[in-house]
Amino acid sequence: MFVKIRKATTKDVPEILNLIRELAVFEREPHAVEVTEEELLQDGFGENPAFEALVAETKNGIVGMALYYYRYSTWKGKTIHLEDLIVKQANRGTGIGKLLFESFLEEVKKQGVRRAEWVVLDWNQNAIDFYEKYGASILRDWHLVQIDNQTIMKNSK
Repeated sequence: MFVKIRKATTKDVPEILNLIRELAVFEREPHAVEVTEEELLQDGFGENPAFEALVAETKNGIVGMALYYYRYSTWKGKTIHLEDLIVKQANRGTGIGKLLFESFLEEVKKQGVRRAEWVVLDWNQNAIDFYEKYGASILRDWHLVQIDNQTIMKNSK
């Protein structure tokens, strides 16, 4: 199967949103996606992009993506956060995830950052095994902390 990995463009936004929705279903949060195509267009392809993405394309269209953004670590300096790596269910096990991840690592290398980071669900053993094969460290002594918009509004002055 021929697979092309390339930077996402504005025309890819509908498929990017479809992949995000598919990932939400996989992660048992089917109703959690609030982002819209318009927001993805503005946030990823506007004047000050908040993210970049790589897409995996076959003759059948876009079948996967790696969406990432830049962060800053007080210990390491510039880092890149991989928000999502997703391959459509029908295309899993074909090596597309490997191609996407290795292309993401090439981008990390090209940008000269000191660290790439991401989160993985503790029940997603396939993903954990995949990342560990690349030498990634699963930091089990750190906890992901989030606060939603409703709580922010409640706690702000």
